[in-house]
This record gives sequence, structure tokens and C-alpha cells, in this order.
Amino acid sequence: MSNRCQLYKKFLLIGVLLGYFMLNPLAPAYAMHIMEGFLPLRWCLFWAVLTLPFLVLGMRSIGRTVREHPEMKMLLGLAGAFTFVLSALKMPSVTGSSSHPTGVGLGTVLFGPTAMTVLGFIVLIFQALLLAHGGITTLGANTFSMAVVGPLVAWGLYRVCVRLKTPLWAGVFLGALFGDLCTYVTTATQLALAFPSPVGGFTASLVKFMAIYAVTQVPLAVSEGLLTVVIFNLLTVHNRRELEELAVLARPEKPAGEGRS
Repeated sequence: MSNRCQLYKKFLLIGVLLGYFMLNPLAPAYAMHIMEGFLPLRWCLFWAVLTLPFLVLGMRSIGRTVREHPEMKMLLGLAGAFTFVLSALKMPSVTGSSSHPTGVGLGTVLFGPTAMTVLGFIVLIFQALLLAHGGITTLGANTFSMAVVGPLVAWGLYRVCVRLKTPLWAGVFLGALFGDLCTYVTTATQLALAFPSPVGGFTASLVKFMAIYAVTQVPLAVSEGLLTVVIFNLLTVHNRRELEELAVLARPEKPAGEGRS
């Protein structure tokens, strides 16, 4: 148990150091998190209402997990911290914008997509209040893109890979990769709906916003997928029992006749 606590402390320390040296919340940039006051009120309300059912389902999912497996609280905290650190690292993009990883793939594989909605929602609140990254009025839109669509895509791809019996790392990698990319596609769609171009309308705006993000986001998504696989592999070594309890890893089969008198 002490070794696992030490592992968690190392993960959190790495996260704090990364956040300290790489995060620059005061730099003027249009980040993937839609900033405070940027969306019209009707769109803020629309995305908030659309996100609410997933939050309810996620709270039920987390409540059930904690009741059945109280020892998973630390692992839940790790998944949330991983998301907080990665999604707070803003990287310069083109035309004065920025991109960043999302970090939702790991928690999705461990606890499912709706549980990740709740963790992502909490992460976005702290980032909006403490880092001026995102906003309260745009919380519904940001949660829907990063903590609803991203985890659903990641979970779907991961489960397809499991059914196809591909290597586990491949499912984790593809889930994290496309969960990240689909978050950005959703954000671009949200902005295009709110601000259609005078010439070309929604489609022209969507192409513009996606082009802004694509240059930096594709390599970031690949990097996030690789990092998620590294962390997942560490957990399979140091937290194998917990992953078996969550049915992420299969329990080893007992030899025939074992346990019989």
C-alpha cells in the first residue's frame, strides 16, 4: 500500500512541476476552453442543459463505484489530477490561439465516460476560478466538449478495440487520441454555431476554427495518447488489483483443480 501511495505522490509532484513551469495563464490567447463572456447567453444555456443529464449519470456512477470499491478514491483523484494538469498546459497555435491536451482518456478507461464528465466538470471549475482558463458562463459548453464528447468517443473506441481483442495499449492510445481530437471538433462546432460567417455561414466558420486548431492539436493528440499509455502501463504494474476490481484488466484464471479438497 505504501508503494502505491508513493506512486500517487510522484504523479502529483510531476503534475505540479509541469503546471508551474509550463502554464502561463496570463498570456492573451484564445484557448480551447471558451473564455468567459464569449458565447451568447442562449448558447451558454443550451450547452449547460445538454450537459446536465451526463453530470447526473456521472454522479451516480461515481457514487456506485465508491460504495462498492472505497479504495478507488485515490485512483479517482489521480484521474482528476491527470486531467487538470494536461488540460491546463496551453501551447501556442496559429493566429494568436492556443491548444492543449485534454487528459480525459485515462479516467474514461478506468471509470467510464459519465464518471469522467463529473471529474472534467470539477477540473473546469477550478481552472476557470484559479487560472482564468475558460469561464463560468461557458462552463456548460466547455464541459460538453471536453468531458462529454471526449470521454464518449474515447470509451467507444476503447471498447471496440477490446471486443476486437487488440492489444490493450492500442485501445488506450486510440481512445485518448481521438477523444482529444473530437473535443476540438466539438469546440469548433460550438463556436461556428454561435458565430456563423457572414459569407459561407456555419460551414465557413467551422472550417476556419478547425484550421486554427489543427496545426498544433494533431501532434498534441498523438503525444497525449502516448503519455496516457505510459501512465496506464504504470498503473497495470503498481495498481493491478484495483484495475482487476474495475474490470479493466482480466483476473488471472486459477489453475484447474485449485481450491478443491
